[in-house]
Amino acid sequence: MKTQFIISQSDGRPMYLQIIEQIKNKIAVGDWPSGYKLPSIREFAVSLKVSVITIKRAYQELENQQVIIIQHGVGSYVTGSESIGLKMKQEELDNYLLKVLKTAALLGMSVKEVSTRLKELKQRKESSEGDFNND
Repeated sequence: MKTQFIISQSDGRPMYLQIIEQIKNKIAVGDWPSGYKLPSIREFAVSLKVSVITIKRAYQELENQQVIIIQHGVGSYVTGSESIGLKMKQEELDNYLLKVLKTAALLGMSVKEVSTRLKELKQRKESSEGDFNND
């Protein structure tokens, strides 16, 4: 099985949280769409060289968050909601934006100043690379 997951001992976060984050990322970018069957707990544990308990905990947490459905004896699947990928993208972006707002507050910047700065960065990026064509 080719998982393309990276588990780091030096990360500081528990392995199951690293796995959750990477599964959510796969869902957010569309690699694992709605209805996608996740690797079995045992298969995933072997491929990542972690314990079965670690994968089971990650899957249970994802089920609690309504990201996946666990059907005992059948398998685990990405929830049937067509908007699950969009939800994952929005949650990830929200987490980054909250960090930006906290940092801005520490620097004494208002939300309006952050918004202005973001627009300036976007314009600079567009002029230098021609990227960011979406508004």
